[in-house]
Amino acid sequence: MATVKNLKIKTATCKRIIKELHSYEKEVEREAAKTADMKEKGADPYDLKQQENVLAESRMMVPDCHKRLESALADLKGTLDELEKSTQVRGPEFDDARSIITEIESFLKTTEE
Repeated sequence: MATVKNLKIKTATCKRIIKELHSYEKEVEREAAKTADMKEKGADPYDLKQQENVLAESRMMVPDCHKRLESALADLKGTLDELEKSTQVRGPEFDDARSIITEIESFLKTTEE
């Protein structure tokens, strides 16, 4: 049974994951620039290899976050639908959940293109 508390938790989860995703994307940009700079300066091959490994790990986290975000979005939609059908009372939690759903869906559309 979905509750308003569950709705708040799932909304916060979506917010956290989108924040994580943005953080990983920034990290990938930063690490790619650092790797390019090391190549340009002719860094030690071992150090360069380690930096490339760091970059690869950062790049792997972006698709993982996308999957978790899609899953969390589906959970949030399901909980919101269930609550809207079962209760007449609408609080700010419902509006917050709807705005997060809209934000995430538009974000996912732009990343797919």
